[in-house]
Amino acid sequence: MNTTTEEKRNFRITGMTCATCAMIVEKALKKVEGVKFAAVNLATETAFVLLEKDVPQRVLEEAVERVGYGVTYESTEDFEARRYKASKRNVMFAWSITVPLMLLMFLHMTGYHISWFFYAETIASALVIFIAGKQTIRGAWIALSHFHANMDVLVFLGSLTSLITALLASVGLFETSFGSIGAMIMSIHLTGRFIESRLRDKASKEVKALLMLKAQEARVITDDGKEILMPIEAVKQGFLIAVKPGERIPADGEVAEGASSVDEAMITGEPMPVLKKSGDKVTSGSLNLSSFLKVRVIQVGEDTFLSQMISLIQEAQGSKIPIQALADRVTNVFVPIVTFLALLSGVLWAFNVGEWGGFLSHAKQFLPWVIESRDPLSVGVFAFVTTIVIACPCALGLAIPMALITGTNKAMRQGLIIRNAEAIQTTKDVGVVIFDKTGTLTLGSPKVVEHNLTEEVANIVGNLESLSNHPLGKAIAELKKGDVEIDDFEEIVGEGVRGTVRGQAYLVGRPENPQRYRQLLEKGYTVVEVKKDGSILGYIGVFDPIREDSFEVVRRLKSMGIDLVLATGDGEGTAKVVASELGIKDFYWGIRPDDKVDIVRRYQGTGKKVMMTGDGMNDAAALKAADVGVAMGSGTDLAIDSADVVILKGGASKVVDLIEISKETFSIIRQNLAWAFGYNVIAIPMAMSALLHPIIAEGAMALSSISVILNSLRIKSV
Repeated sequence: MNTTTEEKRNFRITGMTCATCAMIVEKALKKVEGVKFAAVNLATETAFVLLEKDVPQRVLEEAVERVGYGVTYESTEDFEARRYKASKRNVMFAWSITVPLMLLMFLHMTGYHISWFFYAETIASALVIFIAGKQTIRGAWIALSHFHANMDVLVFLGSLTSLITALLASVGLFETSFGSIGAMIMSIHLTGRFIESRLRDKASKEVKALLMLKAQEARVITDDGKEILMPIEAVKQGFLIAVKPGERIPADGEVAEGASSVDEAMITGEPMPVLKKSGDKVTSGSLNLSSFLKVRVIQVGEDTFLSQMISLIQEAQGSKIPIQALADRVTNVFVPIVTFLALLSGVLWAFNVGEWGGFLSHAKQFLPWVIESRDPLSVGVFAFVTTIVIACPCALGLAIPMALITGTNKAMRQGLIIRNAEAIQTTKDVGVVIFDKTGTLTLGSPKVVEHNLTEEVANIVGNLESLSNHPLGKAIAELKKGDVEIDDFEEIVGEGVRGTVRGQAYLVGRPENPQRYRQLLEKGYTVVEVKKDGSILGYIGVFDPIREDSFEVVRRLKSMGIDLVLATGDGEGTAKVVASELGIKDFYWGIRPDDKVDIVRRYQGTGKKVMMTGDGMNDAAALKAADVGVAMGSGTDLAIDSADVVILKGGASKVVDLIEISKETFSIIRQNLAWAFGYNVIAIPMAMSALLHPIIAEGAMALSSISVILNSLRIKSV
């Protein structure tokens, strides 16, 4: 797949109220020429689009608007604040009318006959439905005018039917009025939406917190030493910026002057501040704690680590996992089926109330809300309205994305960035974990402990390795004492580096005959051989200590019944020492990148899901081939781009955290789906049997969505 021409975009959709709305917008975006993939997330109210060619943003906006919805670029805080005020205002207005109306209804029902009650009921219900519920009516009209149905259609249809009975009763054409019920249906619906919206906002607060870390301005130091406060969009690479204690670092950079403790907890998940001094890298969004720093800008805007991390999280939260296909298929046909069932129940009761009335009389002994009237039309309308409002595809539509949001947020807090949402579903079933050694099970900061090179050759080798991205290369680069001009440099993945110095070809890398260095390998050293024009000049012994947490990782993964494999490009001796100390039985040494892919395929052939964990260029292909690829954030860009999950900071212990989060998240997803399906399986037949009251039905409908969200929020504390 050629990814060079692909472009990703995220933007907020307005006007969606249920899963059907999200599906309609998603289909509209997929029809736009140039859109390779589109996913619309109801829980975050965002669209994620993958473009295979340049598509003007206005074209995407028009596609959304054609199906009746909108696109906004308001900041998250402004949008939510405006929506909160409007929603709160509507809820307060609705209940300020509905509560007095309910009191009048109870007085009327208990024998205090009020001659003007039906007129008051009609006016009050109309105010609630058409003023407080105007957004619901708008949502229903958008859906119906584009020939589909959503939750707003069901609520408005139920409320309007109830209002019509009040109108007819006020002129003596209907025996039983449900006008008050219409106002209550809308009031409960608006309240449910208000609570649901606040809970959904709470669920995504981690991403909002990250957005708040993005600086708006930077203090740029000019050539004459003055400080100018400049919008962050105007800051460029190479600028020198000042960061005072208590301020957030506005861009990725390198400390040019000063030393200070920096809090990176929001980015790496590590609670302890890190000392940053001259030459150290600093990340945008991290907090300068103790001293003044001058920072040379390396990355700005969307290229900063923070911006990329926010983009990855939003992308994962907006994407879908395989199990969602089932929920989507059910949701797609749910509203039309419910509408048909409501009409069917209303008609059947209207024509059969004489024969079935005894059933209702018997049921009323246990369920006091069952309708007393035996007027065919009244009972038919009662059953119709109840069935219409009990249906809740919203719970079904929120079941998976809400759990996904809280799961990815929990992972983020623990220093894990889930780039591919499907990893949440796959990781729980992992049966084999393959570990690279360097930088994964070991610290990834190896040191040269022994070599037999002359000072001149050591300097040349150090210069060669300074051009490499491999952790071993960085260690050997410490041998560099002065600059040497290098021609024809090449890094051979899985082999080493080579280059020409003063007309002589140097090769630094894997030994041709590892047995020559058996004594070094038995100590656990990694041996690098140095050649000049094909002749061996000497060796370098490098040692990379095992991470302290690797021992606990192996123990915990074994307790989960997961098979562990070590796959390293180092020699047999090094691999054997590390595997033996950690207690890993299966290990492979001296392997090349294609060998790692073969190992992944071999274990997949046993029928088990395979996770590959690594950090180097030589791991990239295996990370892609594995069912779940996990890259160390300290690794190469190629490895990170090839992975499904990135460990921002920390060692292999994060693999255990990832598996546990996957199991927790998917357990919640199962519970949410069981509730959403089970609720409808029980509630709809009861409504069709006229055993539920519309008020109870609407309350249960709102509660079902809220319960799914609350259950999803449990992931944070599980």
